[in-house]
Amino acid sequence: MSSTSHRSPAAAAARRGELAAFLRLRRERITPADVGLPAGPRRRTPGLRREEVAQRAGVGIAWYTWLEQGRAINPSVQVLDAIARALLLGPAEREHLHRLAGVPGAAACAPARQPLPSEAQTILDSLNPLPAGMVSAGYDVLAFNDAYAALDPRMVLLPPADRNVLWRLFTADEECQPLVDWEREVSFMVGQLRAEFGRRLHDPHWRAYIRKLSEASPLFVDMWARHDVTAPVTHRKRFRTVDGREVTITATGFTTTAVPDAKMWIYTPADGDAVRVLGELLGRYRESGAAGLVAAGAGGPGS
Repeated sequence: MSSTSHRSPAAAAARRGELAAFLRLRRERITPADVGLPAGPRRRTPGLRREEVAQRAGVGIAWYTWLEQGRAINPSVQVLDAIARALLLGPAEREHLHRLAGVPGAAACAPARQPLPSEAQTILDSLNPLPAGMVSAGYDVLAFNDAYAALDPRMVLLPPADRNVLWRLFTADEECQPLVDWEREVSFMVGQLRAEFGRRLHDPHWRAYIRKLSEASPLFVDMWARHDVTAPVTHRKRFRTVDGREVTITATGFTTTAVPDAKMWIYTPADGDAVRVLGELLGRYRESGAAGLVAAGAGGPGS
């Protein structure tokens, strides 16, 4: 990707607009009590006032106001760190702030889709019976093993170009949703997507992707407008299998040098029941394939 496109007036304006919205929403979520300030008289707007953030960060009120208005100013790394502390930003949010401000070192990542080396599939296959898949920063499912397919056979029945986790979660019918804690998980994923988008504001493919999700789902529009930012972490997830059972796993993501834009997600069973159910699903998948699993799902466990 050329440095010219990254520095174009349109790209810079887009970054400043994202930065302005992010700062305003982060400011509005903090109460005076969060930072040891008295509540004082009734406030007309939620959160801290701009002058309170500026004072906490040690910058001028007018300068901070311009930054939040999206004006073309160039904050230093030190000033951004001070603003991050004033707004109680976490590590992922701090990194997002730096990228939106265009500070040195915030280079864009690789494109969302890249050819996978054959070794990647070999590694995934060696992880059976643990479900494992390669997922891009934009949530394209790039590769997976049999155990992953057995856990979510509806996903792998889709054409490869349509295997996008977020798209399916926002557009599939309720009875086809694989996640039990849908809102919590999807909010977390949209937060990661927001962080990744901050690295690619000038990328027309990413902007088209966000526009497509927005047109398809009012819920996505609502979550996207919050400007929440999260980082990938190891966490528990509950899946609903095609035959209606619940499986709790621990999801752990690993970055690979072969595909730096993607993560290899490995699901380890959280308990003995999960071990048993995952094993049963894997056996049935290898006997009848994804279509067979989905067709038999209505018959209940073991059908």
